[in-house]
Amino acid sequence: MPAEWIWRNGEFVRWEDATVHISAHALHYGSSVFEGIRAYSTPDGPAVFRLQAHTKRFLNGAKVMRIDVPYTEDEINAAIVETIARNGHDACYIRPIIFRGEGALGLEGRNRTKVDTAIFTMEWGAYLGSEALEKGVDVQVSSWRRMAPDTHAAMVKAGGNYVNSQFISMEAHDNGFSEGIALDINGYVSEGAGENIFVIIDDVIYTPGSWSSILLGITRDSVLKLLIDLGYKVEFQPIAREMLYMADEIFFTGTAAEVTPVRSVDRIVIGPGERGPITKQVQEEFFAITSGTKPDRHGWLTHVKQAVRSES
Repeated sequence: MPAEWIWRNGEFVRWEDATVHISAHALHYGSSVFEGIRAYSTPDGPAVFRLQAHTKRFLNGAKVMRIDVPYTEDEINAAIVETIARNGHDACYIRPIIFRGEGALGLEGRNRTKVDTAIFTMEWGAYLGSEALEKGVDVQVSSWRRMAPDTHAAMVKAGGNYVNSQFISMEAHDNGFSEGIALDINGYVSEGAGENIFVIIDDVIYTPGSWSSILLGITRDSVLKLLIDLGYKVEFQPIAREMLYMADEIFFTGTAAEVTPVRSVDRIVIGPGERGPITKQVQEEFFAITSGTKPDRHGWLTHVKQAVRSES
């Protein structure tokens, strides 16, 4: 459910008052940059997972989109923490967004529109379903390809990029699957509609690189570090479609998806058809750190209460 307060352009407004004009450039042309961040419940209160990394990517994305952000990285971080605290969350999903707002129509909106910056929060459970984290999801390889790297900025969470993801996801849902996997322009595995992907064969873990038009996910980066901590070998290479069918395990990563196992692809059962041992191990490690039950050895958590005290 949504929260009561939204941070917008430096002040707090109520959810129902955070409206956007019909002429907003982003509404017509997709000129927005956003982030997806989670705060987890810990014994010391809510803690934001990899706040600094998310904010840095957010600001870099705005730079690529030629959107001038009127706030510093520290100011955005403080606003995120304040929004969580003001809404009294114990755990939540956080959506910072910056977009070209009201003004004249036309593709080139840089000097003709107002820039809006906002942060809203909401309670949001498992993205792919409450049972998905343990039992896994059924997915399909989509007929829609990920766009070529010279046609869009894959490393940016720009609103317009996600039309491609919507096609992939809608097709999967219409065909009775939980999610879709996109191939890249060369026919190799790219990623899920909104998730990075890991494929495990004979205890070797494969994941596509940036050449396959993937978003360089922050959860992906975190899981890569955890896999190395756990002693596993990770190979960055092009992944042929048939490797999905041959896999012993497959899992998705993402802020929304967290670490979600895949139990079938195109109705071909993966491994035993349930969460595999490596997926289970990395999933448990991930949630142990985010929940504060294991030491935060990588310094990934920003504790809201502590951050608010330091700001005041």
